[in-house]
Amino acid sequence: MGDRLNTRSTRDRNQEQQGLIGHLIELRSRLLRIFLSIGLIFLPLAFFANDLYALLAMPLLAHMPQGTSMIATEVASPFLTPFKFALVLAIFLGMPVILYHFWAFIAPGLYVHERKMMLPLLAGSTALFYGGVIFAYYVVFPLIFGFFLSVVPQGVAVMTDISKYLDFVLKIFFAFGLAFEVPIVTIVLVWAGATTPEQLVAKRPYVIVGAFVLGMLFTPPDMISQTLLAIPMWLLFEIGVVLSRMVAKRQAERDTAEEEQS
Repeated sequence: MGDRLNTRSTRDRNQEQQGLIGHLIELRSRLLRIFLSIGLIFLPLAFFANDLYALLAMPLLAHMPQGTSMIATEVASPFLTPFKFALVLAIFLGMPVILYHFWAFIAPGLYVHERKMMLPLLAGSTALFYGGVIFAYYVVFPLIFGFFLSVVPQGVAVMTDISKYLDFVLKIFFAFGLAFEVPIVTIVLVWAGATTPEQLVAKRPYVIVGAFVLGMLFTPPDMISQTLLAIPMWLLFEIGVVLSRMVAKRQAERDTAEEEQS
């Protein structure tokens, strides 16, 4: 009897190890596919790296004084900076592929109703992040660069370094991309049972203050860029509250149906 129990426990342990190894192999395979996909996207972008950087610099160059240009303060900057931007852009454009493999990896371990919820969340978070970046490029950059260059002291020549400009705009892109994820965060919190739509509404004043604090931390120290980040965050929070009410209603209906069946 004891030998049989030992054999069964050994078999269960082996199955658990095989399952863990199988998950690790699948994770490795999906990571390799992600890196390969990003590499394939990067190759054509690298060929047009200088043109892409010129497009990125347009919001600043449009407001710079006539006859001025950006500068490179390091020897390798004219070569490395455009390629760095091309790599970041490849990752940015490859987000749907990255999220697809993430979804394919975790989907087998989810319940049916969780799968139905996760797929729209992943698609929505990608679209909102893209929306935040587009908003920053077409709305925020023209306003803040126009403001910065309009208050340049007399006798000061504006000569922006291309590497520092890239770091600056990537920070803004990332800040606005994350800020536009507010509806997804509110929906997930309600879906996970961490809060309710009513509690979110009650905390609205704190959310507004927090939006301006985040705007102060993640944007340049001027009221224009801080406000341009804080106001969309607040509006997106309100949208998230509306959507979270719909999610809470569906959860309540599903729980009621399960109770009636049981």
